[in-house]
Amino acid sequence: MSAVSLVSELVEAFKAEGRIVIVGASLAGLRAAEALRDRGFRGPLTIIGDEPHEPYDRPPLSKQVLKGWVPAEHTKLPRLRAVDATWRLGVAATGLDRSNRQVLLANGDKVDYDRLLIATGTRARPWFNPEEAALQGLFTVRTCDDAAGLAAALKGRPRRVLIVGSGFVGSEIASVCRDLDLPVTVAERGKAPLVGALGGVIGDIAAQMQIDAGVDLRTGVAVEGLEGDVAGHVRAARLSDGTVLDVDVVVASLGSVRNVEWLDGAQLASGFWGVACDAGCRAFDINGVVTDNIFVAGDVARAPHVLYEYQFMSQEHWDNAVSGAEVAANNMISLELGRRPHLPLPSFWSGQFGVNIKSVGVCSFGDELVFTQGSITQRRFAAAYGRRGRIVGAVTFNHGKWLPYYASLIERSGPFPPPPPGYDRPAVFEPMPSRFPDPREPTAVPDVVLTGHDPTSRGAEFRPPSR
Repeated sequence: MSAVSLVSELVEAFKAEGRIVIVGASLAGLRAAEALRDRGFRGPLTIIGDEPHEPYDRPPLSKQVLKGWVPAEHTKLPRLRAVDATWRLGVAATGLDRSNRQVLLANGDKVDYDRLLIATGTRARPWFNPEEAALQGLFTVRTCDDAAGLAAALKGRPRRVLIVGSGFVGSEIASVCRDLDLPVTVAERGKAPLVGALGGVIGDIAAQMQIDAGVDLRTGVAVEGLEGDVAGHVRAARLSDGTVLDVDVVVASLGSVRNVEWLDGAQLASGFWGVACDAGCRAFDINGVVTDNIFVAGDVARAPHVLYEYQFMSQEHWDNAVSGAEVAANNMISLELGRRPHLPLPSFWSGQFGVNIKSVGVCSFGDELVFTQGSITQRRFAAAYGRRGRIVGAVTFNHGKWLPYYASLIERSGPFPPPPPGYDRPAVFEPMPSRFPDPREPTAVPDVVLTGHDPTSRGAEFRPPSR
């Protein structure tokens, strides 16, 4: 028997009897399970999730659920096929024993695996003060329970809603509040909304959208603390400029935290940035060596992208979770020649203040921006982002039909400024600085250091951050 035939038989045997565990009852976790069954995997399949709910769709939580159009419990993801899995819901993974190939659970159970998919995603960054975080009326929006609670609070017609942070989720919630005719204040540390994803030029446009809609937008300020009444309900917020706001509802939209704590001690390349993996979704260990039986997909994955100088990127978007899950599933049960790379072109959309915002590529990679189509004043335009003479991203406001054109340019490393495709080229077609905030900020996460001098003992380990 040839070596190729032997390997093929081993792969087929694994499809029949191998044990696959998916940690994360998420969009990526569900789609990976479906893809595994589609590709002929017949062995035991276990899906572990810390929430008691089956996988559900998150984008509607900050839109239709808050408006009351869709109950939170109706956001369950549709099943594309039966997965015949053992579901371990409502119990979190707390550890990974790579030596014995076991996932450790909060209830003390241990789940054996032959191959593992990490799809634990992210959670909302909590309020910085634990005592204030216990106040009634303070919300984050990440889970269906979060959205249901906030929807009920908004239905109670609060005097004022305070939203801390003006990224996409915070801005969408502010838009919902205005649609419900609720007074809303947005407090943002930066100079404008959406600057982290789209830069200051587009951020200024987003700021004017909020102001025109009646949002009390406060930029360049932080919320220093919250005050509650004797019943433990939030009633006021103190801003860094000395202002005290009377509020009944506070939404902390402070970004996300990747769910990797359960991997502490597993010696994987995991940390606040996510879990590093190659383009085939295989996880790296702490030394940068690829593992053969641990894969990563969804928001928690961080992989190099060929279009962006092979920089490691985390893509917290719906399409990326689906495509990454399908690639991971394929590669978990395929011969080497049958494995595929996960090379998505990032894309996302957001509906807020009557505008449909769509983006493709990595806009924050660009240091220049040019408006290529439409009218800024009418909030119907397209803009492209460039770096070193090539297009790296694009964004449209109510002009999404042209997004595939820009996507094709980005995929081909097309020139910047790009040739406008339509008849509505703006009068001014000059590149300008995109004005992204400076990312060089210190962090309090552990440093990775190298230890040992002899090649046989050379390795990496996490250490507390240097002072």
